[in-house]
Amino acid sequence: MSEFLTDTNFEKFRTLIYDSSGITFSNSNRPILESRLRERLRLAKLEDVGAYFDLIKRNTEEMKTFLDSITTNLTRFFRNQAHFDAMENHVLPDLIKYKRAKGMEKKIKVWSAGCSTGEEPYTISMILKDKLPSDFSYDVTASDLSLKSLMTASQGFYPEPRMQGIPDAYLAKYFNKAGDGYQVKDEIKSRIKFDYHNLKFDSGLRNLDIIFCRNVLIYFDEAAQKNVIDRFWTSMTTHSFLYIGHSESLFGMETQFKFLKTEWAVLYSKLQD
Repeated sequence: MSEFLTDTNFEKFRTLIYDSSGITFSNSNRPILESRLRERLRLAKLEDVGAYFDLIKRNTEEMKTFLDSITTNLTRFFRNQAHFDAMENHVLPDLIKYKRAKGMEKKIKVWSAGCSTGEEPYTISMILKDKLPSDFSYDVTASDLSLKSLMTASQGFYPEPRMQGIPDAYLAKYFNKAGDGYQVKDEIKSRIKFDYHNLKFDSGLRNLDIIFCRNVLIYFDEAAQKNVIDRFWTSMTTHSFLYIGHSESLFGMETQFKFLKTEWAVLYSKLQD
């Protein structure tokens, strides 16, 4: 048993984290929590875990910072290329055809939930800018629990090593070389709204055509996963598409989303008409 984080305190933090965010900490990732707590105590100039627990209970900003510190933000441009191939070759043609047939507004609305440092929403924005017909527009909402990651995302500057995976044509068209990295051009950046959001709660977003929520559900237990998925359903139009991580699945979950296997990748659909 850790002298720093006793079993009792581990249970207290684990419960508070779950109640605040839906994120589940098991015994196997207890060392991650302990490491993050040591760092937060050092920065807060506290020596006692109990004192820090009391601090985050009463200080919402410190709670946000703490939740930020315990999440892992691993991402890259065009991560899991097959998902974007399916978007370009199946999802977008389907949505364009559907909206035209129904006489609907010619706009595609996308949510990148758990956007980390922004590579995913910028990838989405580049594809939409490049592939949508000239009479269509789009909006991307990108949210995350990590304020630090959102700051990086909203700046839109990435060091050269982070540019791996971007097609040369997109790199030339949608980025400006700046110092030791690249800056996303305003024509891509301006279509994205970056916002803090905790997936435990309703985002307030509605009439979404596409949701990307990849490699986020793995942090939640089954009950919290179902709550997130049910809120996604409410947020989406009657003809829409959901992406989750390739290692994630809705199999066994009581949900109205339908499994959709395309030539390029598997995803989920909400097709009610």
